[in-house]
Amino acid sequence: MMKLTRTILPVWCLVVTMFTASAAEIQPVKYVFLFIGDGLSFPQIQMAEEFVRKTENRGLFINNEMPYHTANTTHSTNAFIADSAAAGTAIATGIKTSNGRIALAPNGDRLETIAEVAQKSGRKVGIISSVTINHATPAAFYAHNVSRSNYYEIGLDLVSSNFDYFGGGGIDRHNDTGAERHRGSIYDFAKEADYTVCRTEEEIRALRPGVGKVIALGSSAALPYALDSPDGLRLTDYTKQAIELLDNPNGFFIMVEGGKIDWACHSNDGAAALFDIIEFDESVKIAVEFAQKHPNDILIVVTGDHETGALMLRNPGASQLQVQLLASQKASYDIFSGTARRLIRDGGADMMFAQIKPFITETTGLVFSETEQWQPGNLILTEREVRTLEADFAVSKAAIRADQSEGRDAFARTMLRLVNNKSGLYWGSGDHSALPVRTSAWGNQAEQVIRGLREDIDIGKRLKQAVRPASSAASHLPFWSRYTAARQ
Repeated sequence: MMKLTRTILPVWCLVVTMFTASAAEIQPVKYVFLFIGDGLSFPQIQMAEEFVRKTENRGLFINNEMPYHTANTTHSTNAFIADSAAAGTAIATGIKTSNGRIALAPNGDRLETIAEVAQKSGRKVGIISSVTINHATPAAFYAHNVSRSNYYEIGLDLVSSNFDYFGGGGIDRHNDTGAERHRGSIYDFAKEADYTVCRTEEEIRALRPGVGKVIALGSSAALPYALDSPDGLRLTDYTKQAIELLDNPNGFFIMVEGGKIDWACHSNDGAAALFDIIEFDESVKIAVEFAQKHPNDILIVVTGDHETGALMLRNPGASQLQVQLLASQKASYDIFSGTARRLIRDGGADMMFAQIKPFITETTGLVFSETEQWQPGNLILTEREVRTLEADFAVSKAAIRADQSEGRDAFARTMLRLVNNKSGLYWGSGDHSALPVRTSAWGNQAEQVIRGLREDIDIGKRLKQAVRPASSAASHLPFWSRYTAARQ
């Protein structure tokens, strides 16, 4: 039997161990990027990776070129499954809170965010999102509110933050006359606070360095899905512009949110989520291209705030996924469901299922055939699937004629489900899940950021260190490093 002995370490070993842990702290970095894929977790990344490999013979940048990766949890203080407010707050502040709260602790204490620390350190700050800019995740970096639903008050905080650049989707309820603190349009308030407010693509593209504080919002609501808008301003454009406008000798902190990934996953819309993930990935590549000009001065962190949709990838009867079939879907569910309702409404009581077949094929790529059998890798409908579509067409037609919301989208939902299933996508929910997310890092001290990172709050804690004033770094070094620096 092995004899267990108690080893007593000399004092100097304990001292070295303590100082080694201390040395793992993140030192200030001039340029810090944080990319948040809302609703993005392992299955969404796997889906997009498989798609670009099969259609473009390449991999996702965040999956193949980011050198350091880890998995981390996302729960809030009052729920195993976090909402975007609590998850965004955890990432933005390094402190957990309750679902629904924006940068406030459960007891109501105000929580300082990475962006606020960066601003105090003299860095410029940019906040970008593909959804409305006062939505939960972007709001967690500049606002402090008991409820994510207080959009107008969050908009006031946006202006009061005095951050240098806001880009992406518009300010939701920007002139909510029912708000307790209503003081007119948020856009007008921003102009009074010396922001240059741009709300058209022409105005936004005309911005040049030296313009000062900017609110560049290319939509009155969220930006369109990448699938729906091959032209126009996208997440990549705002990322590139923020870098151009904010670059300065003191550096910057830029947060970029791929917010519509989450919205697509809530709808179980695999194709819409896919192309927004690819757009998000391209935005990260833009930051890395900038980093190549400043190889020692940049830290890039990519994460998700939670998973949405309980996505599972499987393809019964085939050894390979067929996610490339998602390219056959030509519009997001938001677009084609509305079009389907209009076609059924305009078709009247006499409209037959046969009349809407061309719309199904044109929109989704689903093919009707009595002679061909479905095989893995194609979108040919089986007889059973055709009967299901026809039955749900009748349900939607009856609901639309009766002006009832329940059932009106049954037909469009079935179209979407069939495309997903034939592509190998199965959704377990229309809401968030507790699945861990992946966090990746690139650049200065990337390995230290990832090492031992287990919860979303670890991201906030470490990036707060990265954006603190460079002059404060010495106080966080081990004593022998400070001693050596003092003697030089």
